[in-house]
Amino acid sequence: MKVNTTRFGELQVNNEDIVSFSEGLLGFEKLTKFFVVDPGDSTLILWLQSIEDESIAFPIIEPKIFKPDYVAKLLPADMNSVQIESVTEAKIYSILTIPSDITTMSANLKAPIVINNEKKIARQIVLQDNKLTVKYEMYKELKSYIVAFSSDDSKRTNVATPTTETATETSVKSIPTTENKGNQKEA
Repeated sequence: MKVNTTRFGELQVNNEDIVSFSEGLLGFEKLTKFFVVDPGDSTLILWLQSIEDESIAFPIIEPKIFKPDYVAKLLPADMNSVQIESVTEAKIYSILTIPSDITTMSANLKAPIVINNEKKIARQIVLQDNKLTVKYEMYKELKSYIVAFSSDDSKRTNVATPTTETATETSVKSIPTTENKGNQKEA
C-alpha cells in the first residue's frame, strides 16, 4: 500500500511491515497502525510512522545501542499483552526527544515500545523500574557508538524499492523475525 507522510513523502509499505498497537501510544491512543522507517543515514535513529496520521512520526532507537546494560524487565501481563513468552521474541525501542540543541537529546527508557517480531503487535509499556527515566540524555553515548559503528546494514534493514522521486532516500524497515537483540516528539 502507498502511504503519504509529511516527513518522508509517499512510501510503499508492505502489509507485513505494519505494526498494530491495540492501545495506541501514550498521548496518541487513537493511532494504532504504524510502520518503522529507516531513513538510511548514519544516526541509527529510526522513525515510527503512523499510517492514520501522516504528520505523526516518532524518532526511535534500540536502547542497547547507547546503553548496553539496558534491560526491559517485563511483567507477565506485559508479555501477554504483546503475546510473547520471552523478551527475546520482541524488538525493544525507546522514543527519542530531539530538541533544537541535539546534544541534549534524550531517550525514554521508562516506557519502551515493545514489538512482537512475529505477530507484528506492539505496545508502549511503562516499566516498574524506578531507576529508569523518561529523559535519559544519551547524545554522547550515541555519538561514540556511531563513530565506532561498522556492520552490514542489510542484515537489519529490508529496503523497499522507492516508487516515486520523493521516496528515493527512504526505506521501510522490516522488523526482523529471526534476529533478536536483547519524551515523545511529534514530527
